[in-house]
Amino acid sequence: MNNRIVWFCLILLLLSTALVFAQNQGKEEMTLYGGKMGDITFPHHMHQGVINDCMVCHADFSKESGALLASKKAGMLKNKQVMNKTCLKCHRDSKKAGETYGPVKCSGCHIK
Repeated sequence: MNNRIVWFCLILLLLSTALVFAQNQGKEEMTLYGGKMGDITFPHHMHQGVINDCMVCHADFSKESGALLASKKAGMLKNKQVMNKTCLKCHRDSKKAGETYGPVKCSGCHIK
């Protein structure tokens, strides 16, 4: 009987841990500060589904809400650093490879 209880608890723990990780994927879509060009509506979950590796973007800033802007204000990131070295690079590389790609011009993401 004790073994069944231990196994039950272990399975329950694993399932609850998996549920927490599955739910902790950030907002589906977010609005990012975009400076003079206007804000950016960022389809977060769509990018997660395509990239499948959070650290492609989050190597430069943490996963907390507002972390990108806070990192810029703290001088840890330069303005446009993530956009040029991560976003646009990925979009342009995908375009060159003949794959589906996102906007490759500023006006494709910024909302006026």
